Amino acid sequence: MAEEMVLEHAAFSGLVDRRSGEIALEGAALSGGDRCADEIGFHIRPVTVPDTPLQLALKRTIDAAAASLGLVVLAPVLAVAAVLIRLDSKGPILVRQLQTGLNEVPFEHLSFRCEYENRESGNRRANLQANAPRLTRFGRALRRSGLDRLPQLWNVLAGDMSLVGPAPHVPDMLAAGYSYDQLVQGYEYRNLMRPGLTGLAQAHTPRGPTEHRAMAIRRIIDDVEYIRNFSLLMDAKIISRTMINAVKGSPAL
Repeated sequence: MAEEMVLEHAAFSGLVDRRSGEIALEGAALSGGDRCADEIGFHIRPVTVPDTPLQLALKRTIDAAAASLGLVVLAPVLAVAAVLIRLDSKGPILVRQLQTGLNEVPFEHLSFRCEYENRESGNRRANLQANAPRLTRFGRALRRSGLDRLPQLWNVLAGDMSLVGPAPHVPDMLAAGYSYDQLVQGYEYRNLMRPGLTGLAQAHTPRGPTEHRAMAIRRIIDDVEYIRNFSLLMDAKIISRTMINAVKGSPAL
């Protein structure tokens, strides 16, 4: 059952110490028909900003230093990608999309354009499939490798994002035909920290569409539990897992 899958995913994973005790599943099973979140009764217990001011300050310092170094070192890669995007199809090099950031403050999220001009998906569509026909030839390679997200280093440097954090979402984002706040009561807790280039959800499940409610809910659980259990050590583990996923061909970036 989908409910059992969610509970199994909420158990000890090696990246966090203890999570299942902070998650409450009440009422009907997730797999039952087309019931909404109120009938499903899926709740995440309240979470607050981590009381670790020193670690949070170090996290921001690491973000700014790593983003600055990354933009300098990867400048040739960024330049080549920009040229190839322009040669591959007409349209802008960068896609600018409004997304929800820290404390639900919107910011302009940057990425390399991977789609043909005028075929961009709407803000309410969930994650894009790597083999979608709207992708350009070079865009498909960028999306598969995760290199389309390299411009987000600028978002990290500007303070809109972090290297590690909850996955960035567009406002009113849908998954399996539902808004996330319909699927999960407590969804808003994921906005207590900056969204990340990668995160606990991405380390567990590679990028891809959220066509099933159970998958979408598991990702929200991970986002909230990352905040609940935040530490710099966990950030390091997530980055390591992300690199392993990238080598395996399932990038979380």
